[in-house]
Amino acid sequence: MRPVGAGETPHTGSACDGAPDGARAAALGPGRAPPAALGVDRSDDARYLARAGVEEARILLKRHGIARLVQDPATSPELRQRLLLVLAARTYAADSLKLLVGDTYTTYVEVGRDTLLLVLSASRRDRLREYTWRYPIVGTVPYKGFFAFGQARRSAADLERQGYDTYLRPAGAFSTLGYFSDPLLSTIMGRDTMELVATVIHELAHNTLYVKSQTPFNESFASFVGYRGAEAFFRSRRDTADAKRAAARWRDERTLDVLWAELARRLDSAYAESLSEPQLERARTTLFGWARSQLTGAVGQSLETYDWRWFARAPLNNAVVIAQRLYRMNLNLFEEIYVHSGANLTETIRAIQLRVFTQPGTDPYKALYSRPGLPADD
Repeated sequence: MRPVGAGETPHTGSACDGAPDGARAAALGPGRAPPAALGVDRSDDARYLARAGVEEARILLKRHGIARLVQDPATSPELRQRLLLVLAARTYAADSLKLLVGDTYTTYVEVGRDTLLLVLSASRRDRLREYTWRYPIVGTVPYKGFFAFGQARRSAADLERQGYDTYLRPAGAFSTLGYFSDPLLSTIMGRDTMELVATVIHELAHNTLYVKSQTPFNESFASFVGYRGAEAFFRSRRDTADAKRAAARWRDERTLDVLWAELARRLDSAYAESLSEPQLERARTTLFGWARSQLTGAVGQSLETYDWRWFARAPLNNAVVIAQRLYRMNLNLFEEIYVHSGANLTETIRAIQLRVFTQPGTDPYKALYSRPGLPADD
């Protein structure tokens, strides 16, 4: 998922005008999320599932074939242009990148609101340890999605009362990993053309490779394929401007990956000490202050596609760090395989699949360090 995922930051010119730009929502979507561990009983789980099922049914009942909409004279020229772009990106993903597209994004739904759902992440305040929920098929994931915004806020408040850091953010898209024919949702259509194509390819990457209970790997892989795929797509169309912006966004993602990893390292080091409550608060204030100074200073102002000024008012806590790292973990490892594959994205995707599929039961990142068919190094 690219929950509006789930941890993205807005970029210059975002349609959200400085608010976090649509994270991709959880694969098999938080919207389709099964019983979750929020300290609730099964009746609460049943109500959650019932609400999710009703909301998904409403979405699916509104589906219209994209091919028919493109031909319909009542379709606005702007929407028609966007739909044609999505169809072209989908075809490119299937034919050139060899992604599994199935019937994904062959239908369109006007959702009727800007935000599809809210995604909740949480963490202990004294550890970078995510709060997790377990769902069928996707396994254990560190977020939960809500179509009911009031319920999302109540769940966040409940976790905060238990002493957790929380992070609640909007989501505009989701993937069911190819198990269902995911429609294209109006909630992502306001994105600029580069980001729209990157989102489409990102979600299709989930159809192609998804490792159960390995959210950071799944989302980071999809981010890599999404932005490198968007760059390749626009170059194939001789759209140099969008190709360059996709490449710049991918550079920014790797820059942010390094920063969030360093912040996580510093937090882990501080939390390893036996800290009193006042000492814990001082350590958190110091480290989050350091991170904000980086985001609003040298690192933030070096970014090519993000507006560094957003970071001045963005929330910072353990849950935010975990959510940000879901989409940006070891991105340079994917880039290294891409370079070693002669900057051929299709070959890179195949190489990553081969390494992961031939190392069953291992950490997928560990598998990437191995050679195909050989055990990963310990």
